Amino acid sequence: MDVSGFLDGYYSYNANDPSESANGKANDLYNFNDKTNQWRLSAAKLTLNHDPGKLGARVDMIYGRTNRLVNTSNQLYLVEQAYLSTKPPKAKGFEMDLGKWVTSAGAEVIESKDNWNYSRSLLFAWAIPYYHFGIRTSMPVSKTETVGVQLVNGWNNITNDVGGPTVGLTSAYVKPKYTWNANFYTGPANYSPQHGYRNLFDTTILLTPNTKFNAYINYDIGLNKDSIYHGLGDDKTNKWQGVAFAAHEQISSKFAGAARIEVFDDSDGYATGTSQTVKEFTGTGEYHWPLGLLARAEYRHDWSDTPFFHKGASRLVDSQSTFTVGLVAIFAPKR
Repeated sequence: MDVSGFLDGYYSYNANDPSESANGKANDLYNFNDKTNQWRLSAAKLTLNHDPGKLGARVDMIYGRTNRLVNTSNQLYLVEQAYLSTKPPKAKGFEMDLGKWVTSAGAEVIESKDNWNYSRSLLFAWAIPYYHFGIRTSMPVSKTETVGVQLVNGWNNITNDVGGPTVGLTSAYVKPKYTWNANFYTGPANYSPQHGYRNLFDTTILLTPNTKFNAYINYDIGLNKDSIYHGLGDDKTNKWQGVAFAAHEQISSKFAGAARIEVFDDSDGYATGTSQTVKEFTGTGEYHWPLGLLARAEYRHDWSDTPFFHKGASRLVDSQSTFTVGLVAIFAPKR
């Protein structure tokens, strides 16, 4: 059983200086490092993992601002992931997991240390789910492609209290210079009187031309029919979509830089609660200290076509600028 984990803390400065009474003193449209003009613990994580053969298991315990936002329904509140796995030696790479796991959708992950930027993208925060509960399978179908099928209890749910079972289809096509991932989730998503359906298509193309430079393009589109959010019972369909571009350069063994720009169209207001098109640019510098300490400094600017961002105690403006310093202490088994 491998034991690993990390501590992730940050200080974020927001030039708008939103107040506690305005929006809880937070960076609007952020997740995980949302609390601003203060030091905060983003996450403390402990992972226990036994790689699957005939039987494997993984448990990720997480505490801090991150788990409060991921597990808003208070189901397995301190558990990011917990699942049993099997990968039979004679099954030609087939693997099956049962339990709770983070979603296959998206170009980024919950852990900041595994992303290029410290803050998560608009698409990660608003276009896709955080996790699923159910069963998932994956199987190599060629030397370059692995496909999978999932049957889960919707989005961000342990118990199936809303809608019905959701089906997920996944594909990963891996070549030396690029990787193409595609994910599709579909299933009933609203309370039973509405009989609504929610669909999500997510795709990412990761470019890896050499060992120092990488880039990706991420696109998401979602449709939700008869949304309980708007209290509708007719054929109203809410749509959200967005695209993100990011690049990462490993300048030296200790220094790296990354940039991300994206556009998120939420014209029906389903995802963010406001009808808007919002954009953001993020620039991140990274330094690896000895003994597993990762430091990042980041500037980010978000802007919308409508006054959405809180300023001071009562004003709403169409943009916000933030500067964040993040520190992550990592421990992992040595092989």
